[in-house]
Amino acid sequence: MTAGLGLHGVVAAAEISRHRFPGARAPDRQRTVDSGGVSLAVYEWGELSAPPLILVHGAFDFARTFDVFAPLLADAGYRVVSYDQRGHGNSEHADLYSWLADERDMIAVVDSTTDAPCIAVGHSKGGAMLAHAIQALPHRFTRFVAIDGLPFRSPHDDASVRERKSMSPDFITDWLDHRRGAADRVRKAGTLEELAQRRAFMNPRLSHEWLCYLVSQGARRDEDGWRWKIDPVLRPGGFGPYRSRWMTNRLPGFPIPMLAIFGTIAERMGWDVNPAELKEYFASSTQMALMQDTGHFIHIERPQETAALVLNFLQT
Repeated sequence: MTAGLGLHGVVAAAEISRHRFPGARAPDRQRTVDSGGVSLAVYEWGELSAPPLILVHGAFDFARTFDVFAPLLADAGYRVVSYDQRGHGNSEHADLYSWLADERDMIAVVDSTTDAPCIAVGHSKGGAMLAHAIQALPHRFTRFVAIDGLPFRSPHDDASVRERKSMSPDFITDWLDHRRGAADRVRKAGTLEELAQRRAFMNPRLSHEWLCYLVSQGARRDEDGWRWKIDPVLRPGGFGPYRSRWMTNRLPGFPIPMLAIFGTIAERMGWDVNPAELKEYFASSTQMALMQDTGHFIHIERPQETAALVLNFLQT
């Protein structure tokens, strides 16, 4: 069984086996999709003949973060299809990253799954990508669930100040300097537990056991230790060119039924959205749900309750 794995492969397999997580289930199938020359890793739960449901992860995540949540939807009768965004998980790294490139990748996965309109569920950045894409391609989707996936800036904020800052010489110089060193960048190695502890900085409400499981699925074991598979070129600070109001201002005419799920605890990786303010933009076909005492990673903190909300929305 371990022949051909090599020492590091054997060690990695042993560590992975020690960090299983209750309720987590590996995908039933895996495949790849070519999107403009970038190979995307695609994962599926559920029967091939079941109605497809596209599940899109957020920034610095990967499809296997859905290993508890996705099976709940699949067991309810859906073919759940997720994928690693470019530069994340097992998908290829790209020369450059942009919001529209991510959306083109997403549509490539949708097109590889079905020719018919389908259901879509997105978390965080994945929800925002879907909201933008659905407004452009409403004929490809039937229902949409945004899990803390609707960025929002109050129209009373001074948007011009933020935009001037993002186009300042210091900002642009910093971006160019970061890109200049891209070829030599590598993620910092560590033990599996150390990577889990680092991840806790972004996911402070999630258990150490879950974070260790995430490392086992989203990192690789090299000679000097574990390191995340995420392209080291990627860093927090936006996916541009993108402005949240490009999506928000069109929400009153959103073309398909939507369920917007929000937590009540602000987190570092969240949008820090005030649902009451955003609600004023919702179309009459949009429903909103608040998950009390829950942070940004709603579907991970409360997978059963989130799945129940989604399934009820899809069945009404």
